[in-house]
Amino acid sequence: MRTQEQYPIDVEAIREDFPILDRQVGGDIETPGEGPDDTRPLVYLDNAATSQTPKPVVESIVDYYYGYNSNVHRGIHHLSQEASVAYEEAHDRVAEFIGANGREEIVFTKNTTESLNLVAYAWGLAELGPGDTVVLTEMEHHASLVTWQQIAKKTGASVEYIRVDGDGRLDMDHAAELIDDSTAMVSAVHVSNTLGTVVPVGDLADLAHEHGAYIFVDGAQSVPTRPVDVEAIDADFFAFSGHKMLGPTGIGVLYGKEHILEEMQPYLYGGEMIRSVTYEDSTWEDLPWKFEAGTPVIAQGIALHAAIDYLDEIGMERVQAHEELLAEYAYDRLSEFDDVEIYGPPGDERGGLVAFNLDGVHAHDLSSILNDHGVAIRAGDHCTQPLHDKLGIAASTRASFYVYNEKSEIDALVDAVDDARQLFA
Repeated sequence: MRTQEQYPIDVEAIREDFPILDRQVGGDIETPGEGPDDTRPLVYLDNAATSQTPKPVVESIVDYYYGYNSNVHRGIHHLSQEASVAYEEAHDRVAEFIGANGREEIVFTKNTTESLNLVAYAWGLAELGPGDTVVLTEMEHHASLVTWQQIAKKTGASVEYIRVDGDGRLDMDHAAELIDDSTAMVSAVHVSNTLGTVVPVGDLADLAHEHGAYIFVDGAQSVPTRPVDVEAIDADFFAFSGHKMLGPTGIGVLYGKEHILEEMQPYLYGGEMIRSVTYEDSTWEDLPWKFEAGTPVIAQGIALHAAIDYLDEIGMERVQAHEELLAEYAYDRLSEFDDVEIYGPPGDERGGLVAFNLDGVHAHDLSSILNDHGVAIRAGDHCTQPLHDKLGIAASTRASFYVYNEKSEIDALVDAVDDARQLFA
């Protein structure tokens, strides 16, 4: 029996919706449940990569496939109409959740990466050229950094990077220097997936707009963990993924201001996104469908709706409070070791993750030892290789938390790290 703790949310009740958290791990992977007695309870601390999926979300997928599985916008029959309504309502629900004006501003993609590529190709190839600058931060995920880097090469534009200081905070004075009249796009992560830094994207939006530039916000780590209002931020584009917020894999969201999306041309063509076709030319469907070519992510979109309902029932303010409580607790516990280096701002100034290294132990080796203790974490460069190069490290170990995690699981992480310290002493 776990010790009851005072949390902003009812963790015990939430955990009942996640059967996977009752798993024992270790032993014989080939024949789970038949291995030796050295299995351990699963401690899942890899939520920044992918969160687990609660029963109501899984049930929404089953209901679709068992009850009204059909393509959308293509059939007069009852199943198609029912699926179309559910799919369109999912767009409405996402718009409401992030403060958008309506479904016209919500495009479903496969993930945040595809959302970034959509804007880079549909807007960037048409609008960028020699003399234009795209301004990123040094803590960008590869989905942003690599995409804009390659688009710049194709268009002759240049890419510049806002510095991150020694405490993992964004240097806003440097941002004000870089963002000028040559800037066409500012693309910034909202919450760093490595440092946990919460970037003042609203201030960056103000700087961008003062110089006639657009801003793209990567919200992959923010939308799952805190209230987000895209209008309050004044983001021109904003993207996130369902699989990091209790939803299924294969569903991402691109928010774009309606007037910008109207001006953009699609970069994927085919069925679903057209209004009329002749042998000579074609015209496009209304927003958001002109950007959703082919059979869309129907089941995933419906399940994302269910995931948002689940999070809203908890309350995003309480989700954020829980994340911050666990992040600060993990930061403080790991700080007890003088041979553990933690990256990013202090524990009370970060999102719900902590990246660290144990002196003399490669992150992959540490991850393997933690796995032997049943603790699932991430090890590597977390798709921020240039940031790791700046930090002077090849890789780091990252623990990330969500609504079903408890302090006792962080204690298990710390105990496992201590065992590794003894092993390598």
